[in-house]
Amino acid sequence: MIYNPQLKTFIAVCDAGSFSKAAEKLYITPTAVIKQINLLEESMHVRLFERTNHGVVLTGAGRSFCKDARKIMAWSDEAVKRAQSIYNGEGQRVIRIGSSPITPVQPFLECWDQIQKEDPELTFHIVPFQNTPENAREILGNLGTKIDVVPGIFDEQLLKYRHCLGEELYRIPLELAVPRSNPLYEKKKIEMKDLYGQHVMLLREGSFNEVDRLRKDLMLEYPQIAVETFPFYCTEVFNQCEDRSWLLMSIAYWRDVHPLLRVIPVQWEYQIPYGILYAREPLPVVNRLLNAIRKTKHLKSESISR
Repeated sequence: MIYNPQLKTFIAVCDAGSFSKAAEKLYITPTAVIKQINLLEESMHVRLFERTNHGVVLTGAGRSFCKDARKIMAWSDEAVKRAQSIYNGEGQRVIRIGSSPITPVQPFLECWDQIQKEDPELTFHIVPFQNTPENAREILGNLGTKIDVVPGIFDEQLLKYRHCLGEELYRIPLELAVPRSNPLYEKKKIEMKDLYGQHVMLLREGSFNEVDRLRKDLMLEYPQIAVETFPFYCTEVFNQCEDRSWLLMSIAYWRDVHPLLRVIPVQWEYQIPYGILYAREPLPVVNRLLNAIRKTKHLKSESISR
């Protein structure tokens, strides 16, 4: 606790509604509570409570200060926790890797042997999570709290939107997930003419630069292809793809998301960065990981295992 202890007493009185009840909660005497509140009011030159025979009632100024005091205490406690986390992490070697069906950890771990050659002490824990819009916003906006890094596809557009940074390992081709009910399911490679009359599901505009380029090219050069839009990658989108027998923009690493879909390469040149996402102010252990990655000379895959 680095804030004035009188704030804690003030909040206790606000919650309890009387000096005596607050004293019981704080394990001090009612006289000590009254003294602290009097000192707080004197230092602020503001009356915070109206004293009555039945307890105390916040004044208008008191209600305003109570709201702000709670924020001050919460921010102060969080600042201490962050500082302690960084201090304790100076010698940390365990990286917490977030994993979901859309952000599988296995592709990243294909590089792990090479990373450990640069920093043999590094190890990792896998932290599973559900890929929902709320989780994506919470996890990527607070990397370093419960999860240190998340593997996946990204570009500058996504990093700006999600308020985080990314380290590219290599670029991965955009492919198409094809339902078993679709005639293209048995194809080894899809050609552009195969897509005539098909519905192709693409992530909404503004999510990825390369996806926006693909959308623009399809709409201008291939009017025979119907472009459909969805807002966010989750299991339900893969279900919709299968239910409607449409095609879904995908990558090879999502081949196990839905058992009735097959991810097939396409005869086009669209690629997107694959790597790890991390906080704008990374913990020391994440900096160790980044240094190991950057020292490694042969992380880029010559081919993507299928």
